[in-house]
Amino acid sequence: MVIVAGSIIVDPGQRAAYLADCVSVVEQARRTSGCLDFSVSADLVDAGRIVIFERWESQAAVEAFRAGGPSDEQRTAILAASVAEYDVAAVRTLT
Repeated sequence: MVIVAGSIIVDPGQRAAYLADCVSVVEQARRTSGCLDFSVSADLVDAGRIVIFERWESQAAVEAFRAGGPSDEQRTAILAASVAEYDVAAVRTLT
């Protein structure tokens, strides 16, 4: 399993529009083979921060989905980013 997690920073005044533009990407990702979870959401404390969280069955699934990457408009809106991929060797369910 691969987890992609981190955050991006956009202008606080542009965050709502950025997130609205991400709706179709989230919907597409969730329909993609190998996607276990995909979320792009507003941080509850920082008005310019957007939280990224994804879970994928494999690195191949991540790479197949990422072929295009963010749109030019999204890339331009990102002021800073700190997102990483993590290879998961084991999972413990918390209930």
